Amino acid sequence: MPLVNAKEMLTKAKAGQYAVGQFNINNLEWTKAILLTAQENNSPVILGVSEGAGKYMCGYKTIVGMVNGMIEELNITVPVALHLDHGSYDGAKACIEAGFSSVMFDGSHYSIEENIAKTTELVGICNELGLSLEAEVGSIGGEEDGVVGAGECADPDECKMIADLGITMLAAGIGNIHGKYPENWAGLSFDTLDAIQQKTGDMPLVLHGGTGIPADMIKKAISLGVSKINVNTECQLSFAEATRKYIEDGKDLQGKGFDPRKLLAPGFEAIKATVKEKMELFGSIDKA
Repeated sequence: MPLVNAKEMLTKAKAGQYAVGQFNINNLEWTKAILLTAQENNSPVILGVSEGAGKYMCGYKTIVGMVNGMIEELNITVPVALHLDHGSYDGAKACIEAGFSSVMFDGSHYSIEENIAKTTELVGICNELGLSLEAEVGSIGGEEDGVVGAGECADPDECKMIADLGITMLAAGIGNIHGKYPENWAGLSFDTLDAIQQKTGDMPLVLHGGTGIPADMIKKAISLGVSKINVNTECQLSFAEATRKYIEDGKDLQGKGFDPRKLLAPGFEAIKATVKEKMELFGSIDKA
């Protein structure tokens, strides 16, 4: 099945009160693990690529080729969107040209006027090509490829202004952050989320920084209109933990345990387990 944009899967998720997971990819193992888990659990899925990961994986055209090849070779039949995560204006255009089916333009660090102007232009391009577009209001806390945000709460009126431009989905800061959550984290602002949903109606809302948010908060966020949840750090942590254990147990010194196909296998399985756990929590299993 060819890549699809995220519009249909997220519209269904919003109506059905579940969320589709965006799982960021970093290499072949990551991509293969996420695609297989989605297929095994009959779940739609969004593969996220940050600009930093794009550079690491040899550019956006390389990624498009790898993902399309894998979908064909693994006989993946569930809906898969390939999505630029926290894209700059130039990054979004580069991914559109390379063959991504969905992009995010993060204009949250611009003035609302400039955010609107740049988002409006990208809406036109994406509509013409049949791609989905995510925009952001209110920066997400933590650090993502050098963009640092304090975890602020978005202005619901500004959210409506961006939503009305014709975007597919809206990422709005509600106190969430990227990376690990600190012990003194205040939690999600559900009042802000509720106010944003009331202003934006049927617009699917996006929760960034899904790693480490308690399950009850995730479920409440979904009930208040969140239809897409981004997960990255959690897969990285589970991959690192499984790889560390393999080496600490000396398995890389046994036979051909140093072969990268064996060395990376426990991490691959750990990613699969993490993705399945998130799909269960988000409610996307058997929703393909």
